[in-house]
Amino acid sequence: MSTFATVMPVWNAIQSRFLNTVKQLTTEELALQMDDTSIGYMLRHNAEVEYMFAAWFFNKPMPEDLVIHTHRGAARSKETFTNLAELVSFLEESQTWLIAGMSELPESEWNEIKKCPIGDSTPLEAVGRLMYHTGIHAGQISFIMKLHAAKQV
Repeated sequence: MSTFATVMPVWNAIQSRFLNTVKQLTTEELALQMDDTSIGYMLRHNAEVEYMFAAWFFNKPMPEDLVIHTHRGAARSKETFTNLAELVSFLEESQTWLIAGMSELPESEWNEIKKCPIGDSTPLEAVGRLMYHTGIHAGQISFIMKLHAAKQV
């Protein structure tokens, strides 16, 4: 079995659960914040990181018209993203882009170390890093939602 075929069931399980959770958010919830970071901003950031990883690890250059708003991470931003339909679409597009890069990566390159701005990793390690990254933001979003719910009581 190829590395891509082995990775995809785990990838799909995590990402589909994340996207299903996102689809249930409201426009008002996208603006909820913890410190200076909104839920909408974290979602935009998550998708942008997928595009960056596609370029860095899977030989899939970012689309020419892509504007990266969150390159410094999800912290200390003044920008908010509150259009749920646009965010869902952007997340789906980044997923499709990244999966295309993963599916096109030759088997021989999955365990080759690639040099990139966030440190050297193999594409296989990068998939793990992306899953972890999504998990961090899913947890932050859940925490923000719980804080907001507690304030409403």
